[in-house]
Amino acid sequence: MTEDPFVVHRNLLFTVAYEMLGSSADAEDVLQESWLRWADVDRAQVRDPRAYLVRTVTRQALNRLRTLSRSREEYVGEWLPEPLLTSPDVAEDIELAENVSIAMLTVLETLGPTERAVFVLREVFEVPYGEIAEAVGKSAAAVRQIARRAREHVAARRPRVPVSRSEQQAVVERFLAALRTGRLQELLDVMAPDVVLIADGGGLAGAARAPIHGAALVASMLALPGRAVSAVWLNGAPAGRIEIDGRVAAVSLVVEDGKVTRIHAIANPRKLTRLDEPAELAR
Repeated sequence: MTEDPFVVHRNLLFTVAYEMLGSSADAEDVLQESWLRWADVDRAQVRDPRAYLVRTVTRQALNRLRTLSRSREEYVGEWLPEPLLTSPDVAEDIELAENVSIAMLTVLETLGPTERAVFVLREVFEVPYGEIAEAVGKSAAAVRQIARRAREHVAARRPRVPVSRSEQQAVVERFLAALRTGRLQELLDVMAPDVVLIADGGGLAGAARAPIHGAALVASMLALPGRAVSAVWLNGAPAGRIEIDGRVAAVSLVVEDGKVTRIHAIANPRKLTRLDEPAELAR
């Protein structure tokens, strides 16, 4: 017996759903809903199981995204994507690593549901416009227009200059070393003057409820002793895991010109359930 196409493509399907939702828990729910629909399908009528399953997952993720929009508007403080522990191998696929990064997922949050679906399917997974049109219920011409607008929107908000993996890793290591020592000047040296710290506690963990701007203020908040700081790979990039007084936070950094320009700190315990076993991402 050949393996079920859903099982064969599960990592891809999870990655599509996660890219659209920014939450592994919601992505897993979408996969469960999609599996139930796939189980009722006459497989003999499906010419391309991979394309069919991607369309199914996209539709379910769109439905979930629309129902989540209100709860995210009512979220306590800043909402950040759920970090995933990944192996360094994910970074070998540069495009995948860039598109599943916390920074990119944060940008995708500023798109509408349909725009996000179109962008993810076209730019990340290179799905043909005709197939995207079937998945989102639009004409191919409309999808092309949506894709163009989404690309422009994302391009205006993503980091200005791509950073090599080696530079990213070197700057992250410097930042984590400064966190371990708690020395103010070491933190100031590794951050850009206009650095921004965005923290997500979800009302369940102590976190600033609005972005913190400026190296002096950010460094004064971070320069605290008694933290256990370790290097991890999150969403295909070097990052940090911080523990203090039994509480855990995941820290993802945006690096530009050799300096940290943006810090995403996720402390909401409900979003830290995928930090013990690497997620399998694929495209």
